[in-house]
Amino acid sequence: MNLSKIHYTMNRKLLILLFVLMSSQVFACDICGCFMGITPYNNRNSISLLYRYRSFNGYNGQSHSLFPNGGNFFIPAQSQNSPITDHAGNPDDYELYRSLEIRGKYFITSKLEINAILPYVSNSERYNGYTSSISGIGDINFYAGYHVVQKLEDNFKQQLIAGAGIKLATGKNDFKNNERIRYSSLMQGGTGSTDGFVYLNYLVGLGKFGASLNTSYKVNGTNNRDEGIANSTTSFLNIFYIQRIGKDAQVMPSAQFFYEYSAGEKYKGVKTGEHVMNNLMGGVGADIFYKNIALNAGIQKNIWEGETDHPMSAGKVYVGITYNF
Repeated sequence: MNLSKIHYTMNRKLLILLFVLMSSQVFACDICGCFMGITPYNNRNSISLLYRYRSFNGYNGQSHSLFPNGGNFFIPAQSQNSPITDHAGNPDDYELYRSLEIRGKYFITSKLEINAILPYVSNSERYNGYTSSISGIGDINFYAGYHVVQKLEDNFKQQLIAGAGIKLATGKNDFKNNERIRYSSLMQGGTGSTDGFVYLNYLVGLGKFGASLNTSYKVNGTNNRDEGIANSTTSFLNIFYIQRIGKDAQVMPSAQFFYEYSAGEKYKGVKTGEHVMNNLMGGVGADIFYKNIALNAGIQKNIWEGETDHPMSAGKVYVGITYNF
């Protein structure tokens, strides 16, 4: 094998590994439960650990800070002592949603793979001077993807994956305060419903540049209280650049854009008009690859939001590590 062929083979493997980590970034609308799954790009199994953080604090007088005063980026101690109240525009109010996720991927065939996500969630809210937090196992996701198109040529790469999955009602849905009053559905560890979703993921690479576009549609069920979320859609665009460092490592900076929409909560099958989600976020990310280990991190801030009754989405942060085998 000549040197040019060896160089091409290594670049091809590195690009595939890059796609693997990119595809492991599963984002969610933490409020409405919208799920967006992206599947891997080669035939290697993997296990990942991802931490996600998201904040909402867009009330009058607030600066829409990603890290509001009194908030905690990491999972806090559980507290259920505050009364049940409604937002009244207090500039110190916020909602924080965190998730620490274990993810696994296994290839059944060269084109068919299955995935699982086990989340541990922690949600916090501050209403009019009162703060509360809940923590526990969230809703487990299972999904499968089929590699419809896979072209890895010398200077041009292309991939199309179609998939579908299910979200199970494994998260606790009856957290209550000390007065035994149930917290709102948004604060709960799980939605209490079984939901299904479909998605498409397309990647294209030309030389050191590439882009990934994932779009999904989710059909949400109802829980035993006749509560539900309207069907939702999400899209995630990642534009990246590949830079090799030495023999076994490379770095990929990226620009990221995320759009989500849901018509909000439903009760007994009727939309209430509450907690509608309609916003676009943008930010930057960086992925580092060394042999079969991948690290990724990113931050996104709100760019645009349609008029809704929900506080503005200030932004989100994620940090993850993947081991491929």
